[in-house]
Amino acid sequence: MNCLNRIQLIGHLGKEPELKTLLSGQQVTTLKLATSESFKDKEGKWQQNTQWHTLILWGKTAEYAAQHFRKGEKVYAEGKLQYRTYTIPEQGRKTVAEIQVDHIFSLEKKKTGNDLIPSKEGEFSDLPW
Repeated sequence: MNCLNRIQLIGHLGKEPELKTLLSGQQVTTLKLATSESFKDKEGKWQQNTQWHTLILWGKTAEYAAQHFRKGEKVYAEGKLQYRTYTIPEQGRKTVAEIQVDHIFSLEKKKTGNDLIPSKEGEFSDLPW
């Protein structure tokens, strides 16, 4: 039987991308992504539950993310869930869950100087009315 380890997330970046170059020359970027859901509690009051995810990007994807993404931006990320264990002296072994991202893109319209180009004199093609 085949197995599947696939994660799809849509959320907002909680801080600026961190691009690092390893001793091997390979580049890696770490992103923090917040996903939130709203729900009513037992008293009928709206509550919000936010989960924070650590995204790891490698190579060209890492470079692209570091250059183009910013804190607060809404993104779609897809990859696989991976657990990593390491040891900190005097604290012991720690296990972290990370998303190894293979696809990521912004869900926000990028602002350019040409956003409002009239299609005819006095008209703007992207106005909602």
